[in-house]
Amino acid sequence: MSETEKSSKKTRTWKQDPEAVKADILKAARAEFAEHGLSGARVQDIADRIKTSKRMIFYYFQDKERLYEAVLEEAYRSVRKAEAALNLDGLPPDQALARLVEFTFDHHRSNTDFIRLVMIENIHAGRHMNNIASLIDTNTSAIQQIERICVAGKKAGLFRDDVTPLVIHWQISAMSFFNVSNRDTFSINFGTDLFSETAQTDLRKKVVESILASVMR
Repeated sequence: MSETEKSSKKTRTWKQDPEAVKADILKAARAEFAEHGLSGARVQDIADRIKTSKRMIFYYFQDKERLYEAVLEEAYRSVRKAEAALNLDGLPPDQALARLVEFTFDHHRSNTDFIRLVMIENIHAGRHMNNIASLIDTNTSAIQQIERICVAGKKAGLFRDDVTPLVIHWQISAMSFFNVSNRDTFSINFGTDLFSETAQTDLRKKVVESILASVMR
């Protein structure tokens, strides 16, 4: 295949598969925003990551702030989709809750860019999230999932009557998030012992035990 044919094929693909183009842009933008923040990220650098043009990015996302909001929206949608795929409804409530805690701990460890994006948005006082109407429904699903676990747990006589889904979600998020967000400063202050694979496995187990202990009768 000649260079002209390759170029033509590439152009046709980009025109015929806009969703794939948008996905590529979002992936590159997620990495750029996570590394440099909203203020420090450059659209040209995002374009360079996937060998496209700023014009193409603006065609799909209008400007840098709209692109950043799209990245946030997709980041939250992705984690909620993964939570739903756990299929926890068929498990005993204590096992379902333990599995959800394990998933969240592992997800955050494996997706440091997600943690950084949330930290960056908190620096901006969440003002961009306020522009994303779909996030209310997207993130409500996380509470609804824990609500079903709580209802089953109380019905089975396993969970205390005062257990609430929102508090459980806060506890899970707090422990799993801090493990990643404060790793660098924690390591400088106290050493890296907690961040070896063995120590992280043990810490994951302790987080599960702590959450369960907070809800069990």
